[in-house]
Amino acid sequence: MLSGLGRLIHRRRWFSLVFILLVAGLAGGWGLGVFAKFKAGGFEDPNASSTLVAKLGATYFGSTNPDILVLYKSDTMTVDDPRYEAAVVTTVARLPKDRVAEMISYWALDNEKDAASFASRDKHETFVAVKLKGDDAAKPENYHAIKDRLRAPGLTVRYGGAVPLNEEFGEQVTADIVRAETITALPLLILLVLLFGAVVAASLPLVVAIFSMIGGLAVLHVVTYAADVTSFALEVVTMMGVGLAIDYSLFIISRFREELQRGMAAHGIPPGKPWKQERGRAARRAAKKAHRETMRPIREDALAATLATAGRTIMVSGVTVSAALAGLLLFPQMFLRTIGLAGIATVMVAVFGATVLLPTLLALLGPRVEGGRMPWRRPTSKRAQRDPDSGFWYRLGHSVMKHPLPYFAAVLVILGVLFGPFLHVQFGSVDARVLPKDSATRAVVETVKKDFPNGSAEPIDVVISGDLIPRNWRPTKTGDNIPPYLEDFRKKLAALPGVTEAKFTGYSGTYGGVRISVTHKYEPMDQHAQDLVKTIRAMSLVKDGYPMHIDVGGSTAAQMDLMSSLMRSLPKMAIAVGLATFILLFMFFGSIVLPLKAIVMNVLSIGASFGAIVWGFQYGHLAGVLNFTPTGGVEATSMILILAVVFGLSMDYEVFLLSRIREEWDRTHDNRAAVARGMQHTGGIITSAALLFLVVVAAFSMAGITVVKLIGVGMFVAVVVDAALVRSLLVPATMRFMGAANWWLPGPLAFLHAKMDLREHAPAAAGPATVAVPPPLPEEQPYPYRVHWEQATAAEPVAPAPRPAPPAPPAAAPPAPPPPVVAPTPVPTPSRAPMVDANDVFRPAFHPTPGGSPNGDRPQLVFRDAPRRPAAQQAPWAPWANGQPQPRPVRPPRVKRRIVPSPDGNGWTWSSD
Repeated sequence: MLSGLGRLIHRRRWFSLVFILLVAGLAGGWGLGVFAKFKAGGFEDPNASSTLVAKLGATYFGSTNPDILVLYKSDTMTVDDPRYEAAVVTTVARLPKDRVAEMISYWALDNEKDAASFASRDKHETFVAVKLKGDDAAKPENYHAIKDRLRAPGLTVRYGGAVPLNEEFGEQVTADIVRAETITALPLLILLVLLFGAVVAASLPLVVAIFSMIGGLAVLHVVTYAADVTSFALEVVTMMGVGLAIDYSLFIISRFREELQRGMAAHGIPPGKPWKQERGRAARRAAKKAHRETMRPIREDALAATLATAGRTIMVSGVTVSAALAGLLLFPQMFLRTIGLAGIATVMVAVFGATVLLPTLLALLGPRVEGGRMPWRRPTSKRAQRDPDSGFWYRLGHSVMKHPLPYFAAVLVILGVLFGPFLHVQFGSVDARVLPKDSATRAVVETVKKDFPNGSAEPIDVVISGDLIPRNWRPTKTGDNIPPYLEDFRKKLAALPGVTEAKFTGYSGTYGGVRISVTHKYEPMDQHAQDLVKTIRAMSLVKDGYPMHIDVGGSTAAQMDLMSSLMRSLPKMAIAVGLATFILLFMFFGSIVLPLKAIVMNVLSIGASFGAIVWGFQYGHLAGVLNFTPTGGVEATSMILILAVVFGLSMDYEVFLLSRIREEWDRTHDNRAAVARGMQHTGGIITSAALLFLVVVAAFSMAGITVVKLIGVGMFVAVVVDAALVRSLLVPATMRFMGAANWWLPGPLAFLHAKMDLREHAPAAAGPATVAVPPPLPEEQPYPYRVHWEQATAAEPVAPAPRPAPPAPPAAAPPAPPPPVVAPTPVPTPSRAPMVDANDVFRPAFHPTPGGSPNGDRPQLVFRDAPRRPAAQQAPWAPWANGQPQPRPVRPPRVKRRIVPSPDGNGWTWSSD
């Protein structure tokens, strides 16, 4: 199917290009509207008791977090000065009533104790809490309508509160994205040129990345109509979209160039522009036209083979990453759910760009993809002639397979050291400190906490509700009679250990509830504060035999509810993602061991990433490098997000590596050779893809918002650990331990897998057959002779030299009759493609060598092409035939063969000792 898609794209490439440009233009215009759709928060559990208390406060009791907190300051006057009062009161009194719903200032409070909390300790500063009219969409407009009218004569003014804070978040997100894309553009282009060795090929991944970013914005805008979206989602989605687009493009372009060169070599077409060798304009024009006509089927076949192999792997990888992100949909938090939705769609956009947009561009370019060739990318370079079984990754794979235990132990020790700090993790909440240190709204929050009497206090809000709450009672008015049962309950709260004050701070006759704020002497996430919340939640209040509802809120209760919600949802996510991943990898690899091992390998990468996050952010060791304020904890929902994203990214590289190993295993059924050759074919590409992704992630690690820095560092460490340790060392070591058990598949599951096989199968290319490649030279060669590989063609057969007869045995010992010749029985294999052994393709023949050769007049070994065995002798194994299960055929044991001199000294022979 994918090969057919490649041929269709090649034949309709201009139509495909116009369609994609039209879609990109519409998506770009639509995507810009997402910036006005972001919502604040999203980290809380919407079904928690603390969330209900916060909503009741905002709706009925008056929010403790005002829409606008206007901070006034005078260097000479205090709040008791009449001029100070006149300047502030006159200013706020002129605010339009259609924009402002409520204002609270120092001079509007009758209670001296409450008024004192609105003035700084030196009384040179005060703030006015302003509540705006309208919904969340109208409040920013109302804020800008009154912002300039809040300036008081003779006083400096600064703005804080929920609306300015959310606005700065959005501006910071936009600035982070622009800065990240600006910083990464040139380094990415340089790295891509170094990797591809051609300017045109290096520029294509950047085109796909831009398309993915545009598509990601459009998708995120669509998500805003289904759910609230936090501004953090924009940076995370952009980071993933750009990174995955470049990774996927790297695999597609590398495979296309490989297939194109193979097709040109099979047809005898030299690289470059051969028509320029012709003399005369007409001759060159005719040669160029003939070259174009010859290349058209080669380009089509190359594109079809690319999508059938690398394209299929990318699609499986995209589905696997999406399955990991789908686990975020099981959490109730808006932050995780919206990033899960937007992330899945963004991954699909990246897959579309790599499998539709990029093939369209490759179909248009063809051999011109090598345009701007660098000096190290020559067609006649020695790199192209290098033995594929002698590269760095091949040697590393053999080294790991030869000494698996030391590599296994060393990697586990490193991963254990990286994971260690996570054992002491402390989770915290998101506040203004996630903004940059020079943030204006953050400065207002920090000033209130530092300079005002109750600025650092974060009380526990207790809401008592029920039909028995009196409708005409006002606890904020002096002289009101307090119902005795409510006063008794307040006194019980005030008498709890560590409580400094408990007072009524809100009442709603409409809702039928009253709020009591409990101030304590502990830090918000201190264990004593958490124990205090548990104690209050365990209390009860009964009036006339009817129990009253008690809901507890505040920052401490909200964090406790968040952790409880995450712990309830995390097992469901682990089961769902693990099961989906196992099924996908089972379909792709045809094994039940490899999927389980891949999940375990990914968990190890995630553990190392979590440990690095705790070390860098909770302990603050990266605060100086990344310029953020450590809070003594890490944000819990961000860790869940990293869990999903890193699991998907790690599985991405696992699919690329194991797909090639599986291909080699199907061809040779040699576990060690399959791992070594799979690493050789994919090690460089995976490392390059990881390096490019690290450049993107590193740029976002320098973002202004601490949560985005945390996510960027987590992804950075996970990718480094995964590419440098897990995929390069730990995976081959474990595959050496398991041996053939890696590919174990019981009979019933084999039948099931045959129905849902997703493995790569490249289509047969048109044109001349591919030139066979001789097997590698044996490791042990007979001294002092040297074995030379020679390719014998069918047109020039080499006649075998007559072998001298062995000496006759003594008369006393009559010669034994020769053993009967038994025709070998073909052994069917479970692979889909017929397997041909190297000894069947290259058969030895002997002929005398000319004089002057290193061997003198001794016979020399050459190899002649042999036809493939008939397809009828290579029928694939049918696990279920004639209504009965069929046992898997047992492959005969492999015999190590080496070339040794003949006993008579006149030639060579095979030895299987």
